[in-house]
Amino acid sequence: MPFPARSVCLAIGLLLAGPARAGDGLAGDGDTLGSPHRGGTLRLTAASSGGTVDPQINYTSKYAQLFAVLYDGLLASRKADDDSSDDVVPDLAESVPVAEDGGRTWRMVLRRGVRFSTGREVTVADVAASFRRLFQVGSPTAGSFYGAIIGADACLRDPARCTLQGGLEVDAATRAVTFHLSRPDAEFPQKLTFPHAAILPADTPVRDLGNVPAPTTGPYMFASYDPDRGMLLVRNPYFHVWSPGAQPDGYADRIQYDFGLPDEAEVTAVENGQYDWMFDMKPLDRLGELGGRHTAQVHIRPLYGLYYVPMNVNIPPFDNPLARQAVNFAMDRRAMAILYGGTAVATPLCRMVPPGLPGALADCAYTAGGNSDHPLPSWRAPDLDRARRLVAQSGTAGQKVTVVVLNTAVDLSMGVWLRNMLQSLGYDASVKPMAESVQFGYVQNTANHVQISVRDWFADYPSASNFLDDLFGCENFHPGTDNSINISGYCNVAAQAAMDAAKQETDPARAAMLWTEAERTIDRDSPAVPTIRINYIDFVSRRLGHYFYTNLYHMIFSQVWVQ
Repeated sequence: MPFPARSVCLAIGLLLAGPARAGDGLAGDGDTLGSPHRGGTLRLTAASSGGTVDPQINYTSKYAQLFAVLYDGLLASRKADDDSSDDVVPDLAESVPVAEDGGRTWRMVLRRGVRFSTGREVTVADVAASFRRLFQVGSPTAGSFYGAIIGADACLRDPARCTLQGGLEVDAATRAVTFHLSRPDAEFPQKLTFPHAAILPADTPVRDLGNVPAPTTGPYMFASYDPDRGMLLVRNPYFHVWSPGAQPDGYADRIQYDFGLPDEAEVTAVENGQYDWMFDMKPLDRLGELGGRHTAQVHIRPLYGLYYVPMNVNIPPFDNPLARQAVNFAMDRRAMAILYGGTAVATPLCRMVPPGLPGALADCAYTAGGNSDHPLPSWRAPDLDRARRLVAQSGTAGQKVTVVVLNTAVDLSMGVWLRNMLQSLGYDASVKPMAESVQFGYVQNTANHVQISVRDWFADYPSASNFLDDLFGCENFHPGTDNSINISGYCNVAAQAAMDAAKQETDPARAAMLWTEAERTIDRDSPAVPTIRINYIDFVSRRLGHYFYTNLYHMIFSQVWVQ
């Protein structure tokens, strides 16, 4: 398909010269009481809902961003509009724990006086029940993030009988919470910051909550939720600021989040002031307009994020490694960058760990003139001739292949491009677009026989493990479920051994070497195609002030002004 005119790419480049960041606007204790900016309704829009509102099950960036102002864990990522947002800070725990026993023991004390939105105080019994529930409901990260807790293996085998005996100790009198791990885990504090580790009431049902929200601890709570129409968040009357870095008070009184507008209409609605912010990718044909007419309303920020193309290694044609390598060689990463919005917001990516994270590799094997034994310093161009030879050698030419993508303008354009490329390699390829509320679960479930798809992925915390172990770890492949984040169904014993060793390594330099070793093994097997590293493009209304962004959860809804 033809690529957009260069003028569009140049226009989006103008967005990089956006306004400087505002000051924090908060009192020293994180409370917004008395601020002239407190009040009003923040109006958000998205094309569709993000699925279940169960914070221990939902694994979408859309709802992780939402959960950041609704729920709390023992620890949190700092809510700061700079790189210190990567830092781990105490949340429901009084302090960040120090590793004991070489990273096998982590001790904390639960704060007093924190209440759920029902008015009941948070207790250590809620903490214990919440971590058992992770396994009982089949949280997508139960094994990869929390599988080192003693007793987790038994919980993974028999969730209904999960006790975590010997792995989680709580003391009601002292409010002590102690985790005992079967192996060292230097990243355990970071894993406790993720929304799946949110502390919920002990009597929360042990099943996917679906459309029935759990009580919250953050500055907001659910007033209503309809996955077909939207949700309303209002102030949690029992909230008070106990840790300004983890959970500051909110400015807006209400957050109205509506679903149903397509991305093109979302842009127009924000331009017209009907909404203050839109979730979905900004369509390519609107970027020049935004850069030229609404520069002050557009924010481009760095992101630990990428687009990639997972291939199912267990069904034809991509159960053949030559077919997978062919797709990798044929991928025009520059074209994908243009389809996303141009070089100002996306760059070609050859590796599954984005630059800036420990263990990331900068070289490229799947490019014209390169290979796994002799990678080049960077991606140059696709190698279609080599790709066609690999398809011929694999004997898979002529097979039917369906590309499953989101039905947004950006993702669909990428899917159409991928379909055309697969056809040029000799496959009988087609595209199947789906709504966001169903596509992510659909491509994970082996029962749907998805061969290849297009997905974006964002870090849960700043580590290579989020891109390697999460997406290709053996423990993250769960056939027949919508919670199998290892979409490729890939499992390599050598790669897993390197990843397991990296997760246990307390020496950062040694851990980075192990992640590099794992990535090279995965790269040779080619279960997926990394395509582009992306920046985050936000478009907000004229009335929204104090734009506030963190590396992991993007715009923080509690910290922006609408009054």
